[in-house]
Amino acid sequence: MGKITVVGMGPGSDLEMTPRVKNAILTADIIVGYKTYLSIIKEIVGDKETVGTGMTGEVERCKKAIELASSGKNVAVVSSGDAGVYGMAGLVLELLLEVGKENRPEIEIVSGISSVFTAAAVLGAPLMNDFAVISLSDLLTPWEVVEKRLNAAAAGDFVIALYNPKSKSRKNNIEIARDIILNQRSGKTPVGIVWNAGRNGEKKVITTLENFTVEDISMFSLVIIGNSATYEQDGFMITPRGYRQKGMFD
Repeated sequence: MGKITVVGMGPGSDLEMTPRVKNAILTADIIVGYKTYLSIIKEIVGDKETVGTGMTGEVERCKKAIELASSGKNVAVVSSGDAGVYGMAGLVLELLLEVGKENRPEIEIVSGISSVFTAAAVLGAPLMNDFAVISLSDLLTPWEVVEKRLNAAAAGDFVIALYNPKSKSRKNNIEIARDIILNQRSGKTPVGIVWNAGRNGEKKVITTLENFTVEDISMFSLVIIGNSATYEQDGFMITPRGYRQKGMFD
């Protein structure tokens, strides 16, 4: 019986891939992943055998990974960012647990650096207090559930990080999300947008809640919306932890 290692390769740059993740890829017999992600790490993969599928091919490639591991192969399943944050860890586990224990290959999940953390570092320090991460994709989650989560996060004054903010088929979700949050906080609330976090072409802008949707937001963007205490200064977005309020700066 082989082994499946589910890894998060980070946002895209080799510099943000952990040594443990890189080692899992280097020691695997076969690398399974989304074709775009496999192309990003092709220099690390080298001449190893790969199994790639396109968008929406997640179930297919996870089943293939389990099949390969069951035949004795050491398989690395690759996600971007962290495999447990909108990645492949959950799906692999769900499918693997349907296999009887006696026929189940070993599994290990190796954490990676999520793009929300890379994007936050690009912007400054917007996640220094409680925050929520919400995907605006309604492909797998009903939109009414997404709206419920947006309302709850906005009411709770969480900093809100938005994954999958806008695509060709989901042009209006970001506008609806903005309006929901505007019902709970000031239009002047700082909003940071980072494109291609940790990859070539990385760029950022810091704007406001009332105006951020005019930016060229896409699936390559990550949006971070501040809470009531977040501020922007000299190109940095900062959410205070509370030291100043406690008089600890004096």
